[in-house]
Amino acid sequence: MLQMCNEAKLIQTFVSESLVLYSFSTLISHRYNFCRNHMYCIRQEERWRGRKKTETNHWWQRETPFSSFVPKLDARNRLNAAREIDPVTLPNCQLIKGIERGSEDIDILPNGVAFISSGLKYPGLKSFAPDKPGEIFLMDLNEEKPRAVELRISRGFDLASFNPHGISTYIDKDDTVYLFVVNHPHQKSTVEVFKFVEDDNSLVHLKTIRHDLLISVNDIVAMGPDSFYATNDHYFSDFILMFLEMFLGLTWSNVVYYSPKEVKEVAAGFYSANGINISPDKKYIYVADILDHKVHVMEKHANWNLTHAKTLQLDTLVDNLSVDPDTGDIWTGCHPNGMKLFYSDPENLPASEVLRIQNILSEEPVVTRVYADDGSVLQGSSVASVHGGKLLIGTVFHRALYCEL
Repeated sequence: MLQMCNEAKLIQTFVSESLVLYSFSTLISHRYNFCRNHMYCIRQEERWRGRKKTETNHWWQRETPFSSFVPKLDARNRLNAAREIDPVTLPNCQLIKGIERGSEDIDILPNGVAFISSGLKYPGLKSFAPDKPGEIFLMDLNEEKPRAVELRISRGFDLASFNPHGISTYIDKDDTVYLFVVNHPHQKSTVEVFKFVEDDNSLVHLKTIRHDLLISVNDIVAMGPDSFYATNDHYFSDFILMFLEMFLGLTWSNVVYYSPKEVKEVAAGFYSANGINISPDKKYIYVADILDHKVHVMEKHANWNLTHAKTLQLDTLVDNLSVDPDTGDIWTGCHPNGMKLFYSDPENLPASEVLRIQNILSEEPVVTRVYADDGSVLQGSSVASVHGGKLLIGTVFHRALYCEL
């Protein structure tokens, strides 16, 4: 019997190692085939081989093609698996009625009207209603007792497969409000563009944007009625390869600029580019690398390219970024312990944490923990947005919190 158990363990080990090797070889093959068809990667290969440097050789590119393939088995550190937090409470908070299936991203207009994406189904993460389509809610923070109202979406849009993720608003010169929504129908990535009709609290679907460079889109920041920056949190969209990408510590995540005239990669070398936003003066783009626990400040140029300006190191998994238009402060929903978020143990709930970052461009930014909860009230915070002394905290798959500061 002992011999049979040992043989079974050997077989299990062999199968497991074979699966990893097969997945890794598949991953490399995908990368090679992608590079064959994209000049950016071809130029990288030329640099790796010691040829003349080209204009695409940016600060984030590696010096060797093999360095990005070296397994970095410190996934527990990237997920902050050992971290526990002390609670930080706010006195005037209440859970928002009607939001039961997540509030992954929140964007607030200058007039105090907030849009909330809900119902995200993301590979490897919990969902309280996996068979229900996603929703977009609206909250008017000018009301004495703000409430969440589901927005009606125009006919012709495929509601059944609606799986909203990051969102961003853009107000045109004629005061038209456009809502950009990252969508994952059938585990793919698209960007849906809607027009907000205030009179009847509805969204009119204008178009769906797809592109080969929009592979695994997480968040978005609108630059115009049909242009935006977007983060790809993974190089792959296949769940097994996504997991392997994270496990090996591959820095293949990036930021893409999209417009009808031009689509290009403008920043790369992230473990997992997540939240993205823009400074009030429109000069800088902020990018959160959730697995590297960093917020990157990127200078925006006239040709829409981005260059690295500075990096802020934190001790938490930074998700979405919101910018207070009045002060320039960055508010972010964070995951103190990412391992708990993925395992979703009812006896060990994923915690929530909200940080406020002041003067990020200075030599000594001020980082304040505004809110922290062990998951007993709010699980898996992903965003925090403020307007007029009011704070909204959203989550990946749980509830949402309204606070008066």
